[in-house]
Amino acid sequence: MRFGAAVLRSYDGPFTVEDVRHAGPSDGEVLVRIAGCGMCRTDLAVRHSAGRSPLPAVLGHEGAGTVVATGGPHTGLSDGDHVVLSFDSCGRCRNCLGAAPAYCDSFAALNLFGGRVEDPVRFTDRAGSALAPRWFGQSAFAAYAVVRARNAVRVDPSLPVELLGPLGCGFLTGAGAVLNTFGAGPGDTLAVFGAGAVGLAAVMAATAAGAFTVAVDRHPERLALAEDLGATALHSGTPDLPARIGRLTDGGARYALDTTASPGLINDALRSLRPTGHLGLVARLHTALPLEPGALDRGRTLSHLCEGDAVPGLLIPRLIALWQAGRFPFDRLIRTYPLADINEAERDCAAGRVVKPVLVPPDGDA
Repeated sequence: MRFGAAVLRSYDGPFTVEDVRHAGPSDGEVLVRIAGCGMCRTDLAVRHSAGRSPLPAVLGHEGAGTVVATGGPHTGLSDGDHVVLSFDSCGRCRNCLGAAPAYCDSFAALNLFGGRVEDPVRFTDRAGSALAPRWFGQSAFAAYAVVRARNAVRVDPSLPVELLGPLGCGFLTGAGAVLNTFGAGPGDTLAVFGAGAVGLAAVMAATAAGAFTVAVDRHPERLALAEDLGATALHSGTPDLPARIGRLTDGGARYALDTTASPGLINDALRSLRPTGHLGLVARLHTALPLEPGALDRGRTLSHLCEGDAVPGLLIPRLIALWQAGRFPFDRLIRTYPLADINEAERDCAAGRVVKPVLVPPDGDA
Protein backbone atom coordinates (compact mmCIF):
# COMPACT_ATOMS: atom_id res chain seq x y z
CA MET A 1 0.00 0.00 0.00
CA ARG A 2 1.13 3.57 -0.73
CA PHE A 3 0.22 6.76 1.14
CA GLY A 4 1.54 10.21 2.08
CA ALA A 5 3.64 10.75 5.19
CA ALA A 6 5.96 13.35 6.71
CA VAL A 7 9.51 11.94 6.67
CA LEU A 8 12.37 13.29 8.77
CA ARG A 9 15.58 12.50 6.87
CA SER A 10 18.17 14.33 8.98
CA TYR A 11 18.33 15.48 12.58
CA ASP A 12 18.67 19.14 11.60
CA GLY A 13 16.58 19.14 8.42
CA PRO A 14 12.89 19.79 7.72
CA PHE A 15 10.14 17.23 7.41
CA THR A 16 9.26 16.38 3.83
CA VAL A 17 5.82 15.10 2.89
CA GLU A 18 6.28 12.28 0.40
CA ASP A 19 4.88 8.94 -0.68
CA VAL A 20 5.82 5.92 1.43
CA ARG A 21 4.96 2.25 1.17
CA HIS A 22 3.99 -0.28 3.80
CA ALA A 23 3.33 -3.99 3.49
CA GLY A 24 0.05 -3.62 5.42
CA PRO A 25 -1.18 -5.27 8.62
CA SER A 26 0.11 -8.64 9.71
CA ASP A 27 -1.58 -10.95 12.19
CA GLY A 28 -2.64 -9.00 15.29
CA GLU A 29 -2.27 -5.61 13.60
CA VAL A 30 -4.73 -3.08 12.20
CA LEU A 31 -4.53 -0.47 9.48
CA VAL A 32 -5.80 2.91 10.68
CA ARG A 33 -6.71 5.88 8.49
CA ILE A 34 -5.32 8.77 10.53
CA ALA A 35 -7.77 11.61 11.19
CA GLY A 36 -5.35 13.63 13.31
CA CYS A 37 -2.01 13.22 15.08
CA GLY A 38 -0.74 15.39 17.90
CA MET A 39 2.81 16.71 17.83
CA CYS A 40 4.57 15.87 21.09
CA ARG A 41 7.81 17.29 22.47
CA THR A 42 9.21 13.76 22.27
CA ASP A 43 8.86 13.90 18.49
CA LEU A 44 10.94 17.08 18.45
CA ALA A 45 13.46 15.69 20.96
CA VAL A 46 14.73 13.34 18.24
CA ARG A 47 16.71 16.32 16.97
CA HIS A 48 18.47 16.75 20.32
CA SER A 49 19.46 13.10 20.68
CA ALA A 50 20.93 12.76 17.19
CA GLY A 51 22.00 9.24 16.37
CA ARG A 52 19.93 7.52 19.04
CA SER A 53 16.66 7.23 17.12
CA PRO A 54 17.26 5.96 13.57
CA LEU A 55 16.52 8.08 10.51
CA PRO A 56 14.99 8.45 7.99
CA ALA A 57 11.75 7.94 9.87
CA VAL A 58 8.10 8.82 10.00
CA LEU A 59 7.52 10.17 13.50
CA GLY A 60 4.22 10.93 15.24
CA HIS A 61 2.83 8.98 18.18
CA GLU A 62 -0.44 10.68 19.13
CA GLY A 63 -2.55 9.33 16.30
CA ALA A 64 -6.28 8.69 16.12
CA GLY A 65 -8.52 7.59 13.30
CA THR A 66 -10.59 4.80 11.79
CA VAL A 67 -9.73 1.12 11.37
CA VAL A 68 -9.92 0.24 7.67
CA ALA A 69 -8.37 -3.25 7.69
CA THR A 70 -7.40 -5.91 10.20
CA GLY A 71 -4.66 -8.50 10.10
CA GLY A 72 -6.30 -11.74 11.14
CA PRO A 73 -9.53 -12.44 13.01
CA HIS A 74 -8.31 -11.96 16.58
CA THR A 75 -7.53 -8.25 16.86
CA GLY A 76 -10.68 -7.40 18.82
CA LEU A 77 -11.28 -4.54 16.38
CA SER A 78 -13.37 -4.24 13.23
CA ASP A 79 -13.38 -2.11 10.11
CA GLY A 80 -15.00 1.23 10.91
CA ASP A 81 -13.98 1.31 14.57
CA HIS A 82 -12.70 4.68 15.76
CA VAL A 83 -9.51 4.35 17.80
CA VAL A 84 -6.97 6.36 19.75
CA LEU A 85 -3.41 5.05 19.42
CA SER A 86 -0.92 4.89 22.26
CA PHE A 87 2.60 3.63 22.96
CA ASP A 88 3.87 0.14 22.16
CA SER A 89 4.60 -2.60 24.70
CA CYS A 90 5.35 -6.29 24.48
CA GLY A 91 2.43 -7.51 26.61
CA ARG A 92 4.53 -10.41 27.94
CA CYS A 93 7.12 -9.09 30.40
CA ARG A 94 6.60 -8.82 34.16
CA ASN A 95 5.70 -5.13 34.06
CA CYS A 96 3.23 -5.50 31.18
CA LEU A 97 1.55 -8.39 32.95
CA GLY A 98 1.49 -6.28 36.11
CA ALA A 99 -0.53 -3.49 34.43
CA ALA A 100 2.52 -1.25 34.00
CA PRO A 101 3.04 -1.28 30.21
CA ALA A 102 4.87 2.07 30.22
CA TYR A 103 7.70 0.26 32.02
CA CYS A 104 7.80 -2.62 29.54
CA ASP A 105 11.19 -4.33 29.40
CA SER A 106 11.27 -3.58 25.66
CA PHE A 107 9.87 -0.03 25.82
CA ALA A 108 12.96 1.72 24.45
CA ALA A 109 13.46 -0.76 21.62
CA LEU A 110 9.81 -0.78 20.60
CA ASN A 111 9.16 2.94 20.83
CA LEU A 112 12.41 4.85 20.35
CA PHE A 113 15.31 2.94 18.93
CA GLY A 114 14.22 0.80 16.05
CA GLY A 115 11.49 -1.69 16.87
CA ARG A 116 11.79 -5.43 17.30
CA VAL A 117 14.91 -6.95 15.80
CA GLU A 118 12.81 -9.72 14.29
CA ASP A 119 10.69 -7.26 12.28
CA PRO A 120 11.30 -7.52 8.53
CA VAL A 121 11.63 -4.36 6.44
CA ARG A 122 8.01 -3.35 5.84
CA PHE A 123 8.19 0.44 5.62
CA THR A 124 9.96 2.04 2.64
CA ASP A 125 10.12 5.30 0.72
CA ARG A 126 9.22 5.81 -2.94
CA ALA A 127 12.66 4.58 -4.05
CA GLY A 128 12.29 1.38 -2.04
CA SER A 129 14.81 2.38 0.66
CA ALA A 130 13.97 1.26 4.17
CA LEU A 131 12.54 3.70 6.69
CA ALA A 132 12.96 3.22 10.42
CA PRO A 133 10.48 0.87 12.06
CA ARG A 134 7.36 2.33 13.59
CA TRP A 135 7.93 5.26 15.95
CA PHE A 136 6.15 4.45 19.23
CA GLY A 137 4.46 1.63 17.35
CA GLN A 138 2.64 4.15 15.13
CA SER A 139 4.54 6.53 12.81
CA ALA A 140 1.32 8.52 12.64
CA PHE A 141 2.51 11.70 10.87
CA ALA A 142 0.88 10.07 7.88
CA ALA A 143 -2.38 9.33 6.15
CA TYR A 144 -2.31 5.76 7.50
CA ALA A 145 -0.64 3.84 10.30
CA VAL A 146 -0.21 0.13 10.90
CA VAL A 147 -0.29 -0.65 14.62
CA ARG A 148 -0.59 -3.63 16.86
CA ALA A 149 -4.18 -3.98 18.03
CA ARG A 150 -3.11 -3.82 21.68
CA ASN A 151 -1.99 -0.21 21.07
CA ALA A 152 -5.41 0.94 19.79
CA VAL A 153 -8.21 1.99 22.14
CA ARG A 154 -11.73 1.91 20.67
CA VAL A 155 -13.78 5.08 21.26
CA ASP A 156 -17.32 6.25 20.57
CA PRO A 157 -17.65 7.02 16.83
CA SER A 158 -19.74 10.11 17.58
CA LEU A 159 -16.68 11.83 19.08
CA PRO A 160 -14.41 14.16 17.05
CA VAL A 161 -11.74 11.52 16.56
CA GLU A 162 -9.39 13.97 14.80
CA LEU A 163 -8.87 15.74 18.18
CA LEU A 164 -8.41 12.68 20.38
CA GLY A 165 -4.85 11.61 19.48
CA PRO A 166 -3.07 13.60 22.24
CA LEU A 167 -5.00 11.56 24.80
CA GLY A 168 -2.65 8.71 23.84
CA CYS A 169 0.52 10.38 25.16
CA GLY A 170 0.87 14.05 26.20
CA PHE A 171 -2.48 14.50 27.93
CA LEU A 172 -2.32 10.90 29.18
CA THR A 173 1.04 11.63 30.82
CA GLY A 174 -0.01 14.76 32.72
CA ALA A 175 -3.42 13.51 33.74
CA GLY A 176 -2.11 10.07 34.61
CA ALA A 177 0.52 11.52 36.94
CA VAL A 178 -2.25 13.20 38.92
CA LEU A 179 -4.92 10.50 38.77
CA ASN A 180 -2.77 7.35 38.77
CA THR A 181 0.62 8.05 40.33
CA PHE A 182 -0.46 10.62 42.91
CA GLY A 183 -4.09 9.57 43.24
CA ALA A 184 -4.88 13.19 44.04
CA GLY A 185 -8.29 14.06 45.41
CA PRO A 186 -10.21 16.71 47.33
CA GLY A 187 -8.04 18.52 49.85
CA ASP A 188 -4.76 17.57 48.17
CA THR A 189 -2.30 20.18 46.92
CA LEU A 190 -0.23 20.05 43.74
CA ALA A 191 2.47 22.25 42.22
CA VAL A 192 2.97 21.88 38.45
CA PHE A 193 6.22 23.21 36.98
CA GLY A 194 5.82 23.90 33.27
CA ALA A 195 2.43 24.79 31.75
CA GLY A 196 2.76 23.07 28.39
CA ALA A 197 0.57 20.23 27.18
CA VAL A 198 1.61 17.79 29.91
CA GLY A 199 1.52 20.39 32.69
CA LEU A 200 -1.87 21.79 31.67
CA ALA A 201 -3.28 18.26 31.42
CA ALA A 202 -2.13 17.79 35.02
CA VAL A 203 -3.85 21.07 35.99
CA MET A 204 -7.11 19.96 34.35
CA ALA A 205 -6.98 16.53 36.00
CA ALA A 206 -6.23 18.03 39.41
CA THR A 207 -9.09 20.48 39.06
CA ALA A 208 -11.41 17.63 38.07
CA ALA A 209 -10.22 15.64 41.10
CA GLY A 210 -10.86 18.54 43.48
CA ALA A 211 -7.23 19.28 44.33
CA PHE A 212 -5.75 22.76 44.77
CA THR A 213 -3.10 23.45 42.12
CA VAL A 214 -0.31 25.98 41.65
CA ALA A 215 1.05 26.25 38.09
CA VAL A 216 4.54 27.65 37.45
CA ASP A 217 5.74 28.87 34.05
CA ARG A 218 7.59 31.77 32.42
CA HIS A 219 5.09 32.50 29.62
CA PRO A 220 2.32 34.91 30.69
CA GLU A 221 -0.17 33.47 28.21
CA ARG A 222 0.41 29.95 29.54
CA LEU A 223 -0.05 31.21 33.10
CA ALA A 224 -3.30 32.93 32.13
CA LEU A 225 -4.54 29.69 30.54
CA ALA A 226 -3.57 27.70 33.65
CA GLU A 227 -5.59 30.10 35.80
CA ASP A 228 -8.52 29.77 33.44
CA LEU A 229 -8.30 25.99 33.89
CA GLY A 230 -8.44 26.25 37.67
CA ALA A 231 -4.88 26.78 38.91
CA THR A 232 -3.23 29.58 40.85
CA ALA A 233 -0.44 30.82 38.58
CA LEU A 234 3.06 31.91 39.56
CA HIS A 235 5.87 33.10 37.29
CA SER A 236 8.96 30.90 37.50
CA GLY A 237 10.99 34.01 38.31
CA THR A 238 8.97 34.78 41.45
CA PRO A 239 11.38 35.58 44.31
CA ASP A 240 11.61 32.77 46.86
CA LEU A 241 9.26 30.63 44.80
CA PRO A 242 9.18 27.58 47.14
CA ALA A 243 8.19 29.71 50.12
CA ARG A 244 5.43 31.33 48.08
CA ILE A 245 4.09 27.92 47.10
CA GLY A 246 4.35 26.83 50.73
CA ARG A 247 2.15 29.70 51.84
CA LEU A 248 -0.41 28.96 49.14
CA THR A 249 -0.55 25.27 50.05
CA ASP A 250 -0.58 25.59 53.84
CA GLY A 251 2.90 24.32 54.53
CA GLY A 252 3.93 22.81 51.20
CA ALA A 253 2.44 20.87 48.33
CA ARG A 254 1.69 17.21 48.85
CA TYR A 255 2.59 16.53 45.22
CA ALA A 256 4.64 18.27 42.56
CA LEU A 257 5.11 17.52 38.88
CA ASP A 258 8.04 18.85 36.86
CA THR A 259 7.81 18.91 33.06
CA THR A 260 10.78 21.24 32.46
CA ALA A 261 13.87 19.09 33.20
CA SER A 262 15.46 22.27 34.62
CA PRO A 263 17.69 21.38 37.62
CA GLY A 264 16.95 24.75 39.22
CA LEU A 265 13.19 24.31 38.98
CA ILE A 266 13.42 20.67 40.11
CA ASN A 267 15.15 21.84 43.29
CA ASP A 268 12.49 24.53 43.71
CA ALA A 269 9.84 21.84 43.33
CA LEU A 270 11.47 19.68 46.02
CA ARG A 271 11.68 22.66 48.36
CA SER A 272 8.00 23.32 47.69
CA LEU A 273 6.94 19.93 49.07
CA ARG A 274 5.61 19.28 52.52
CA PRO A 275 7.16 16.40 54.54
CA THR A 276 6.41 13.05 52.82
CA GLY A 277 5.65 14.93 49.59
CA HIS A 278 6.26 13.35 46.19
CA LEU A 279 7.85 15.01 43.17
CA GLY A 280 7.37 13.29 39.80
CA LEU A 281 9.57 14.07 36.80
CA VAL A 282 8.24 13.44 33.30
CA ALA A 283 10.88 15.04 31.06
CA ARG A 284 14.18 13.39 30.22
CA LEU A 285 17.15 15.02 31.95
CA HIS A 286 19.99 16.12 29.65
CA THR A 287 22.31 17.38 32.39
CA ALA A 288 23.35 16.22 35.82
CA LEU A 289 20.86 16.88 38.59
CA PRO A 290 22.66 18.18 41.69
CA LEU A 291 20.26 18.19 44.62
CA GLU A 292 20.44 20.85 47.26
CA PRO A 293 21.25 19.71 50.82
CA GLY A 294 18.12 18.51 52.58
CA ALA A 295 16.10 18.26 49.37
CA LEU A 296 14.94 14.72 50.16
CA ASP A 297 14.77 15.04 53.94
CA ARG A 298 11.66 14.20 55.95
CA GLY A 299 10.28 11.49 53.73
CA ARG A 300 10.18 13.38 50.46
CA THR A 301 10.18 11.20 47.33
CA LEU A 302 11.61 11.86 43.86
CA SER A 303 10.72 9.59 40.95
CA HIS A 304 10.56 9.57 37.17
CA LEU A 305 7.15 8.85 35.65
CA CYS A 306 6.54 7.40 32.20
CA GLU A 307 3.27 7.81 30.29
CA GLY A 308 1.38 8.75 33.45
CA ASP A 309 1.72 5.21 34.86
CA ALA A 310 -1.27 4.54 32.61
CA VAL A 311 -2.94 1.55 31.10
CA PRO A 312 -4.18 3.42 28.01
CA GLY A 313 -7.30 1.29 27.60
CA LEU A 314 -8.42 2.38 31.07
CA LEU A 315 -7.28 6.00 31.31
CA ILE A 316 -8.22 7.22 27.81
CA PRO A 317 -11.93 6.39 28.27
CA ARG A 318 -11.81 8.03 31.70
CA LEU A 319 -10.40 11.25 30.26
CA ILE A 320 -12.98 11.24 27.47
CA ALA A 321 -15.75 10.87 30.05
CA LEU A 322 -14.35 13.82 32.02
CA TRP A 323 -14.16 15.86 28.79
CA GLN A 324 -17.77 15.02 27.93
CA ALA A 325 -18.76 16.20 31.41
CA GLY A 326 -16.93 19.51 30.84
CA ARG A 327 -14.25 18.71 33.43
CA PHE A 328 -11.23 18.05 31.19
CA PRO A 329 -11.40 20.61 28.35
CA PHE A 330 -8.33 19.41 26.47
CA ASP A 331 -9.68 20.68 23.15
CA ARG A 332 -8.91 24.23 24.34
CA LEU A 333 -5.19 23.44 24.06
CA ILE A 334 -5.32 22.22 20.44
CA ARG A 335 -4.64 23.98 17.15
CA THR A 336 -4.97 21.95 13.96
CA TYR A 337 -2.62 22.15 10.96
CA PRO A 338 -2.70 20.35 7.61
CA LEU A 339 -0.03 17.65 7.52
CA ALA A 340 1.65 19.64 4.73
CA ASP A 341 2.28 22.42 7.26
CA ILE A 342 4.17 20.17 9.68
CA ASN A 343 7.28 22.39 9.69
CA GLU A 344 5.19 25.43 10.63
CA ALA A 345 3.57 23.40 13.40
CA GLU A 346 7.00 22.41 14.70
CA ARG A 347 8.18 26.03 14.73
CA ASP A 348 5.05 27.16 16.56
CA CYS A 349 5.38 24.33 19.08
CA ALA A 350 9.07 24.98 19.73
CA ALA A 351 8.42 28.71 20.17
CA GLY A 352 5.53 28.15 22.56
CA ARG A 353 2.98 29.77 20.24
CA VAL A 354 0.74 26.72 20.47
CA VAL A 355 0.27 24.23 23.29
CA LYS A 356 -0.69 21.17 21.25
CA PRO A 357 -0.49 21.09 17.44
CA VAL A 358 -2.58 18.40 15.79
CA LEU A 359 -1.71 17.47 12.21
CA VAL A 360 -4.56 16.53 9.90
CA PRO A 361 -3.63 14.51 6.78
CA PRO A 362 -5.59 14.90 3.56
CA ASP A 363 -8.28 12.39 2.74
CA GLY A 364 -7.10 9.66 0.42
CA ASP A 365 -7.15 6.00 -0.40
CA ALA A 366 -4.45 3.49 0.33
